[in-house]
Amino acid sequence: MADTLRPVETAALDAAATASGSPQKLKRSIGIVGGTLLTLSCVTPASTLFVVVPDLFGSLGTATALTIAIGSLLCIAVALCYSELGTLIPSAGGEYAMVSTLAGRLAGWLVFVLSLLVVMIVPPVIAMGTADYLAPIVHLDPSLAGAGVMLLATLAGLLDLRANAWITGVFLVLEVIAAAVVAVLGFAHGERGTGSLVSMQVAGSAGNTDTVTAMLIVSGLAIALFITQGFSTAVYLSEELENPRRNVARTVLATLAISSVIILVPVVAITLGAPDLSTLTGGDISGMVTAWSSSAVGTFVSLCVALAIINAGIVMVIQNSRVLFASARDKAWPEPVNKGLSRLGRFGSPWVATLLVGVPGALLCFVNLDTLYGVTGVSVTGMYLLVAVAALLARRGKHAHTPAWRMPLWPAMPLLLIAVLAYILSRQEATYLLWTGGITAVATLYWAFYLRPRRETRWLVTIPEDAQA
Repeated sequence: MADTLRPVETAALDAAATASGSPQKLKRSIGIVGGTLLTLSCVTPASTLFVVVPDLFGSLGTATALTIAIGSLLCIAVALCYSELGTLIPSAGGEYAMVSTLAGRLAGWLVFVLSLLVVMIVPPVIAMGTADYLAPIVHLDPSLAGAGVMLLATLAGLLDLRANAWITGVFLVLEVIAAAVVAVLGFAHGERGTGSLVSMQVAGSAGNTDTVTAMLIVSGLAIALFITQGFSTAVYLSEELENPRRNVARTVLATLAISSVIILVPVVAITLGAPDLSTLTGGDISGMVTAWSSSAVGTFVSLCVALAIINAGIVMVIQNSRVLFASARDKAWPEPVNKGLSRLGRFGSPWVATLLVGVPGALLCFVNLDTLYGVTGVSVTGMYLLVAVAALLARRGKHAHTPAWRMPLWPAMPLLLIAVLAYILSRQEATYLLWTGGITAVATLYWAFYLRPRRETRWLVTIPEDAQA
C-alpha cells in the first residue's frame, strides 16, 4: 500500500483545488490488500450470518442455504457487471457515476437514490444486532446499542482511510474465526443428512411442519442478494485504490468468492447440526453454539460477532460518506450543501458527509426492523437491475475503446440478470414496493423541477482525470 499524504499536504491540495474551482479529489492511498480488507469488512460475513440469516431461517427453514446459494450465483453476474463498469468509470460515486455516464443522467439519479436508501439503512440494520451478542456480558436495548455502534463508527470514519483498513482487517480476522467455529461445531453435531438442504421445510407457528414453496424462495432472494451485497464497496473505493483498472475487478470478484464461502458454509453446517426443525427455524445461532459446546465458547463467538458488527459499521460509514461526497462534488444539491458535503478533513476524509451518514443512521435504529429489511431488499434489487442495464450499454460509442476489464459472456450475462431481477422485484411485498416507489417518485420530482432545469450547472458526474489505464 502506498504512503498516504500527510495532513499538511492534504490541506494544501484542498486549498489549491478550492482556489482553482476544480472538483476536489480523494487521494489514492490503498492497494488491493487494503481494499479487499475494507470490502470484505463491508460484506461483514459474520455479522450478516448472525444478524440477517436468522430471519431467513425463520421464513425458509432448511431452504435457507439453497436460497443463499442461488443468490450467490446471481451475484456472480452482478459482480461481473460491477467489475467492468467500475474499471470503466472509477469514481467514488459508484453505481450512480457508472449509470449516469452510460445510461443517462436521470437513470443515474434514480440509482443514486436507491443506493442512498441502501447505504443509509444497512448500517443500522446490522448495528441493531449488537445487543443480542453482548448479552453474555451486559443486557442492552437493541435500538440504543445500535445507535451507539453507529456513533462509534462515525467517529472512526473520520480517521485516515489506510488506518481504518488495518483496524477493520483485525476485526475481520475475529469474525472469520467466529464463522469457522460455528461451521466446525455444526458439522460435528450433524443431526440430518445433506438431503435436508433441499427438503424445503420450515416449522409452522402451531408446531407443525410447513413446506417452503418456490415463490417463498424467489421472495427471499431479495434478502439473499443483500447478504453478499457489500462487494460493491470496491467500486465506491475505486477513486482511492491504486491502479483501479486492475484492482477494482480483482477486489470485487475475490470479495464475492470469499464472502460467499464464509457465509454459506456455516449456514449449511447450522442446517445439518440444528437439533430439530423448530430450533433451526428459531434462528438462535448463539444458543445452538452453546448447546454444541459450552457457555464459554458461546460467549467467545458472541463477542466476536459484536466486534464484527462494529467493524461493519465503520466500513459502511466510510463507504457511504464517499457516496454523499461524490454527489456534492457532482453538484447534486444547492451550492451551500455541495460545499459542506465536499469538505475534506485533516485526515483526508469527507467529514461533513461522514456525520450526515452516521447520525441519521443512529436515528434509524429506532425504526421497525422488518420495514428496514423490506425496503433494503427492494432497493438493492432495483439498483442491481439498473446497473445491469448500464452494463448492456458499456461497449457502445467511445466506451467501446476505453481501457477496462471486460466481462465474459457479454451481452448474455446482463440480459439474463435483468430478466431474473425484474421477476424477483415483482414478487416482493406491496408495502415495501410502495415505500421504495414513493421515495423514488419524490426524487424524480426533485430531478424534474430542480436538477433538469439546471442541467448546465447541476448533476455533473465527475470522473477522476488520473484514473490509471
